[in-house]
Amino acid sequence: MAKQVKLSARPRSESGRNSVKRVRARGSVPAVIYGNKTTPSNLEVSHRELAALLSHAVGENILVELEIQDGSNKSTQLSLIQEVQHHPVARDILHVDFQAVSMTEEISASVTVESTGEADGVKNFGGLLEQSLRALSVRCLPQNLPEIITVDVSALKIGESIHVRDIKLPAGVTVEDNEDLTVFIVAEPSVAAESEAPAAAAASSPEVIKEKKAEGSEEKK
Repeated sequence: MAKQVKLSARPRSESGRNSVKRVRARGSVPAVIYGNKTTPSNLEVSHRELAALLSHAVGENILVELEIQDGSNKSTQLSLIQEVQHHPVARDILHVDFQAVSMTEEISASVTVESTGEADGVKNFGGLLEQSLRALSVRCLPQNLPEIITVDVSALKIGESIHVRDIKLPAGVTVEDNEDLTVFIVAEPSVAAESEAPAAAAASSPEVIKEKKAEGSEEKK
């Protein structure tokens, strides 16, 4: 299941490019929270805390309990990290979007699918494991959301496949994708075409050049 972690935050009343620079200068990351019938709000969170949280994440779905300190008032809001923007070169965290959720209302989310084990058709017969679907769309309560979905492919032989309907999901989680979609398949090994040497060149013998007799000359008996 998705880990539930705490993250401190505070309202951000400033807006504009200069204000964003000031937020980052004090070691924070600009953020916004929206969804769950709430008005979108600007926040800022600690860059250090957020970076540590992301570095320990297994999958893309991280359930966060935001502790929002507004002066003397403190409130909490359960949310999912929806998007993290990074600097294209330095990879610093530039902005983060949170989606507010409720523990009593189901959500839809995309969960990464990964294989585990080595397929029999790959290990013993030189096949190739192909993955057609990288993530599954699921619906569940936030506390039941998987961090990642792992599928054991070790029993797959050449030509065999695993479809969405074959994947066992945790209790309380339902799939929204077409159940007939293929997730994994073991393809037959590819055979490299053999290069053929030109038969004529291989069988040809060197040309014999005979010396032409001088004109007028004749062998005497």
